[in-house]
Amino acid sequence: MTQAAKIPGTEEAWDNGTLGEDEHYVAVAPKDLQDSVNQSLGMQAISIRLPKDLLEQYKAIAQYHKMGYQPLMREALTRFATSEMKRIVIEVSNERDQAREEQREPGPKARRKAA
Repeated sequence: MTQAAKIPGTEEAWDNGTLGEDEHYVAVAPKDLQDSVNQSLGMQAISIRLPKDLLEQYKAIAQYHKMGYQPLMREALTRFATSEMKRIVIEVSNERDQAREEQREPGPKARRKAA
């Protein structure tokens, strides 16, 4: 059995596919390693059904941005959740401020008695 010459692990070798692009080098990581990586990254795998046309749109957008569609979806969901949480915090804060303001203002009966 002959051993192939070692290819230096340079950035260019990864980018041009010299290192590991062949299916021969692909293997599924053991479950405990997958779990460890997911835990260290704070990730959880989920299953979701999406309309086919939406998925195709994500794939096209991802290709344009030269990235995978799943990282793109993760980024889109992160942006939405962050934006929505900010909107909710502002809305709740405004409602709380309005309620406090209404408590400070005397009602119509209290104004008549003071007059």
